[in-house]
Amino acid sequence: MSAAASAKTKVNRSGKRKSLVLVHGYLGGSPQWTAQCERFSSEFTIITPDLPGFGLNAHLESPQTITGFARYVLDELDKQGIDQFHLLGHSMGGMIAQEIVKLAPSRVEKLILYGTGPVGIMPGRFETIEESRNRVEIDGVISTSRRIAAKWFVGGETSKCFESCADIAVMASLQAAQAGLTAMETWSGVEALANIKTPVLVLWGDRDQSYHWPLPQKLWQEIPNASLSVVAGCSHAVHLEKPDLFNAILDDFLRT
Repeated sequence: MSAAASAKTKVNRSGKRKSLVLVHGYLGGSPQWTAQCERFSSEFTIITPDLPGFGLNAHLESPQTITGFARYVLDELDKQGIDQFHLLGHSMGGMIAQEIVKLAPSRVEKLILYGTGPVGIMPGRFETIEESRNRVEIDGVISTSRRIAAKWFVGGETSKCFESCADIAVMASLQAAQAGLTAMETWSGVEALANIKTPVLVLWGDRDQSYHWPLPQKLWQEIPNASLSVVAGCSHAVHLEKPDLFNAILDDFLRT
């Protein structure tokens, strides 16, 4: 590490290098965070867990509850000896992040709820959870994953980031594809919003086809210490569509 990089490295109250945990969403995986790892690895220890059944952990059995996923992430952090951390959750990962704060509020220093909401049932989503479940059964994981991944970009399958994102999405197991839908469908974090005391950034693309405005709006309005950043001209994957802008927003929040 260069002297300049070392000088701006963040440390927590115990004097250890600060950690930034990035939790992917449904049909996601750790390889999607390449631009964030490149940008922030000189300042933070970056942890990008693959959730059970998804990405590089597709061989593991997936929990069927958001709480189960949250406990998995916390267990993985415990194994690495990471006590306190900044936490970003994307989409279903944002639900998991809300559960992590609920389970271990003193461990989360700053929280980024990105492209997500306080409930797993998403009014106005490009299709209902039940429709997604049926399509997984009928069309299979690969076809369904590619079709859903296309919804994450303004340009759909023509987006330059689509193929790399779809390659991650199709890694999910059939069991995880179904379990993730069940976990979202049965989850609500509405009652816990007022109890979130850590500084929060709500980040949302204004053309998101999964989480329409009332969902991030509710996070912003009901979490006591929440700020809001809306990125124009992006759908569900702002960090892939406009990575430089996304990283600048994240950097600004983490430095505040």
